[in-house]
Amino acid sequence: MTIYEVKGHGTQRGIKLMGRAGQYCVEWIDKLKLEMVLNKDQDLNKIIDIIIKNAVTGHPGDGKIFVTAVEEAIRIRTGERGEIII
Repeated sequence: MTIYEVKGHGTQRGIKLMGRAGQYCVEWIDKLKLEMVLNKDQDLNKIIDIIIKNAVTGHPGDGKIFVTAVEEAIRIRTGERGEIII
């Protein structure tokens, strides 16, 4: 699992804030990106449910979950390949 601090805006296209000089728009909002690589036998739907339960606010910007297959994993240092190195 890896967590990144990223900036983005999705469909909300930034947020409007009020400052001393008046209203201004922050186009790039601080967000977190979580990447997980799971073995085939792990319960994907259970992990998705846990993420949704703990990440939902009910407001725009809660994010999305993308599920994609990893074709192969290769450890650069040793050249090992396959599921065992994950």
